[in-house]
Amino acid sequence: MKPRKILVALAAAAAFVVGCDKEKPPSEQMDQVKADTKEAAKDMKDYTYAQKDEFVASMQERLASIDKDIERISARIEAASDAAKADAKPKLAALRDQASRLGKQLAEAKGASESTWSDVKAGSRKAFDAVSAGILEARQWVSDKIAP
Repeated sequence: MKPRKILVALAAAAAFVVGCDKEKPPSEQMDQVKADTKEAAKDMKDYTYAQKDEFVASMQERLASIDKDIERISARIEAASDAAKADAKPKLAALRDQASRLGKQLAEAKGASESTWSDVKAGSRKAFDAVSAGILEARQWVSDKIAP
């Protein structure tokens, strides 16, 4: 997996998290996105098998953040009209499914052997990219369909 794709996904996820903060002015939000992106780039180094535990811990922290983001999106959807809720439920279920797949990938990464490490690590990153993209799509949908 190319580092650039991962960085873009991480930057997008950071933008999502920062974008949820309505109390900060846009300039502060952009500064936060830049800082988060820089930190994410540093974190997404190419972990070796010897750094497996570090990789898993880092990804589990990201998964916890993703779960919080999903709950925020869910709360906004619950406050919406019945029609919007009906439209959003399958999208939210798909997002939760993606997060669940990431959790399963991390469980596999935790138990990976040296010979399977590269594939398992790549699968975990792919699952992370998918759920990050899903969160961005969900956030955009909520912005478009549900008034703040």
